[in-house]
Amino acid sequence: MIGRGSGRLRLRVGRRSGSAELVDATVLPATRPGAMVYTDDWNGYNPLVRRGRGHATVNHNRGEFARDDDGDGIREVHCNTMEGIWTGLRNSLRPFRGVNKVYLEQYVIIFEWSYNLKAVGDGFLRILLGIQATTKLVT
Repeated sequence: MIGRGSGRLRLRVGRRSGSAELVDATVLPATRPGAMVYTDDWNGYNPLVRRGRGHATVNHNRGEFARDDDGDGIREVHCNTMEGIWTGLRNSLRPFRGVNKVYLEQYVIIFEWSYNLKAVGDGFLRILLGIQATTKLVT
């Protein structure tokens, strides 16, 4: 999942692809009641509305990939951002030519961390290098 406002990514390696795993274990803990969730039209997302989340879908089978529901000229109903992130994750794993499922979650966590790291600043470099905060970095 990715927050439209925050841009923060949250990934989770699931054990099954069913509605209970996806909605109950992934979407609900990461969202607040009233949050709007945009997905494709897979039936597994149907419980979202009953669980207090707004839900709008696009139907890829009908050739729909983005839709403007409120008429403001912005196609806010889409899941293209998340689909692009899956492509990025797949490309980050490609050099390894397959990842053992035992270690997949660790690779996913590293990808999520690197995606959420928006800027590498002095503070981050100090932590990474174990340098005291009083030390001035040479630029």
